[in-house]
Amino acid sequence: MAKTSTSKSGKGLDHELIRELAELLTETGLSEIEIEQPDLRIRVARNAAPAGMMQPAISVAPVAATSSAPTNTMPVEEATHPGAVPSPMVGTVYLSPEPGADPFVKVGETVSEGHTLMIVEAMKTMNHIPAPRSGRITSILIEDQQPVEFGEPLLIIE
Repeated sequence: MAKTSTSKSGKGLDHELIRELAELLTETGLSEIEIEQPDLRIRVARNAAPAGMMQPAISVAPVAATSSAPTNTMPVEEATHPGAVPSPMVGTVYLSPEPGADPFVKVGETVSEGHTLMIVEAMKTMNHIPAPRSGRITSILIEDQQPVEFGEPLLIIE
């Protein structure tokens, strides 16, 4: 159930926006969606309900609040590696520009800053993920067409 909360600016939450986000989860099959504004952040996520039904759960937190630790299962050294490139969004990863084509990058290749590393599809939009720095690809941590979460390490550039 949505709970009305007041942001730092004193404005109440837009319940219609929250309903639209919950409907968007249902339409797209996503497990969660998050919107950030200067003074608040709204995250709507699905939780499993009894009898296998899915219901949206709504979480509202101030921007200054810290989120809980990620629940990924990858080794700590990969998740905290200084060369790790995190996913900027929730979506599905594609390692090549189209099915059957060569991948954008391979382990051992050298890339320059801005080089496309992969694509993350989110809400039917193909988002090219550029290399944040130049270096050599030492590890690709995800598989083609794998779903990824926000902040999940995708590959390592050294």
